[in-house]
Amino acid sequence: MYENLAIVGATGAVGRLIRQLLEERKFPYKTIKFLASKRSAGTEITFNGTTHTVEELTPESFEGVDIAIGSTPDEAAKEFAPWAVQAGCIVVDESGYWRMKEDVPLVVPEVNPEAIKNHKGIISSPNCSTTQMVVAMKPLHDASKIKRVVVSTYQATSGAGVVGEEELVNGAKAVLNGESFQNKAFAHQIAFNLIPQIGSEKYEGYTSEEMKMVYETQKIFGDDSIKVCPTCVRVPVTNCHSETIMVETERPISPAEARELFEKTEGITVVDNLGAGEYPMPKDCTNKNDVFIGRIRRDISCENGLTFWCVSDNLRKGAATNAVQIAELLVRSQAAV
Repeated sequence: MYENLAIVGATGAVGRLIRQLLEERKFPYKTIKFLASKRSAGTEITFNGTTHTVEELTPESFEGVDIAIGSTPDEAAKEFAPWAVQAGCIVVDESGYWRMKEDVPLVVPEVNPEAIKNHKGIISSPNCSTTQMVVAMKPLHDASKIKRVVVSTYQATSGAGVVGEEELVNGAKAVLNGESFQNKAFAHQIAFNLIPQIGSEKYEGYTSEEMKMVYETQKIFGDDSIKVCPTCVRVPVTNCHSETIMVETERPISPAEARELFEKTEGITVVDNLGAGEYPMPKDCTNKNDVFIGRIRRDISCENGLTFWCVSDNLRKGAATNAVQIAELLVRSQAAV
């Protein structure tokens, strides 16, 4: 049985959410331990009414552990995941380091749950902007193969961590008070501004964040023929990523059919009444686990095109929720054996 659990990066923003979700969803476990860097070791946290002391992450940390959920920087994930696998532990990893490794499944449970069967000790969770997009794509792709996606993202400052959120708030205060402010989390002022670059320059003018969306989407669907044209933008919103998504399918999917497909899909909530001013907005989607879709309409520039608006909490479904769902898949798959 997968009954001994470890949370790596337990004191970080996503780590805290993972702990919260494990409690909310009554994740089954016999023992649990919380791991973090030497700096955070010794911190006391409460989980399910019991006080636990955070332990320093070491190669010996995974002895007797069945599943480790990790939310750490890439370099930490590169180091600790082999330790865990060596100890016989399965790692569900949130970092970007393992995602595109050939023998590591990249999983979104609503999209490709069967991929967990191919793991060799590590299962990766995608980038937050990719995750919500592929959840939205899945029912459409099943109805009529998606040939092409054009996506523009409006990504919240929480995607850059607590420092990103603080920079938006403190920067906005400084601008309103006419004071100078030195930005650190972002290359440019984020308050009252948009930054059309997330990540470094990678390929023909596309950034690393944009190319993640290309490669991860193709890997998740197992189809390199799906063309993806992304533009990723950092916006002055604290939490929840928003996306405009246009898909071109082999046969036309009407807005009515798309709405029905979305409404039948677990993990998607449709909010779509333009006349009444009802559509997903970050302020309404934060602290929720679903992907929210609205503004569903035909793409009038493309014969088989459909376009819609998509919002999701990037710290939840984009990170913590997806990782916990993968761990739940592992538990269910073992129970079914």
